[in-house]
Amino acid sequence: MDIFELRTPELTRRDFIKIAGAALAWLGLSQALTPKVAKALEESLGKPAVIWLKSQDCTGCTESFLNSLEPLAASILLDTISLRYHETAMAASGRRAEEARLKTIEEGGYILIMDGAIPLGEDGLFLTVEGKPFKDIVSETARKAAAIICVGSCATYGGIPRSGPTDAVGYLFRGTQRHHYYDDVTGNKPVVNLPTCPVHPERLVAVIIHYLTFGTVPPLDRFYRPLAFYGSNQHENCERRGHFEAGRFITDWGNPDQQGWCLYLKGCKGPWANQDCWKRLWNNRTNYCIRANVPCVACSEPEFYESVSPMYERQFDVELPGIGRVDIDKVMATIGGVTAAGAGLDMLVSRATGRWKDTGEKKEASDEGKES
Repeated sequence: MDIFELRTPELTRRDFIKIAGAALAWLGLSQALTPKVAKALEESLGKPAVIWLKSQDCTGCTESFLNSLEPLAASILLDTISLRYHETAMAASGRRAEEARLKTIEEGGYILIMDGAIPLGEDGLFLTVEGKPFKDIVSETARKAAAIICVGSCATYGGIPRSGPTDAVGYLFRGTQRHHYYDDVTGNKPVVNLPTCPVHPERLVAVIIHYLTFGTVPPLDRFYRPLAFYGSNQHENCERRGHFEAGRFITDWGNPDQQGWCLYLKGCKGPWANQDCWKRLWNNRTNYCIRANVPCVACSEPEFYESVSPMYERQFDVELPGIGRVDIDKVMATIGGVTAAGAGLDMLVSRATGRWKDTGEKKEASDEGKES
């Protein structure tokens, strides 16, 4: 078998309507568009082709996507599109796998999904396929792609590998900086970044459906993230925000009286994280980090992982309106951890870098952020 195919039971009109409605809800679009989306899915049966490249990664994004259970969006799309190349999932291997990729490139017009950071160090020799540096494989594959979707923190901004010795980068960004390595092959192709570690399958499915239906990608912020998924702040929507404003912070994991309190003192980066994990949830909409008593590590942000580590230690102080930056440890000592309302702790936490707060429309390519 030359290419990987995941077959679902015969798809009905109801199946298409279901996935169309779900995708519109994920993107915050009107349900009146459901017939148009369903028609686009029906007409795209067997196309467009998709090449999924995996680089310096842990396979977490692949696992997250393929293990999507409800709704069965992943299975439907894998039967709707033609997944031509995926090192982990495809049946073929070696030269036959590469032949499938090269044949798809020759046809052109496919969607390229990037998964994992791209090592540029030592002229790309940290990762090679058949002796060819992976960075060159990316150039070769991106050149004829119709659109490029980067999934997970590694493929978007470099993620955890960016902190290592391989000079790993995301497809367009090294952290918050555009590295411009692939600008010549990207051209005017739409590029979408879907960070978090790993990618949430609904975000990827919705972007593909939007592209199939409208021929465009959803509105993006300046880091190429869809505003529908990354336009809201974790802290402002956190179910523990009331405890933050009341000055109730977990200081002892073993104290049952503190269960459910704010995780800020335990390293939660929610005030600097822009994503909708609080609404989308994970594992068949069962749970997510904070609800599982784990601090948010801001894996949706370009600074992840290097600038937010140690992940489970508090790094940033808060800023009170009219007062300025305050060491929250001193505040806690003064008020005894009972209430911080009198001290005005119901403010929004300061975005320490001045960058975290920006979720506006994506800026056109400019000299801002270029590296020398």
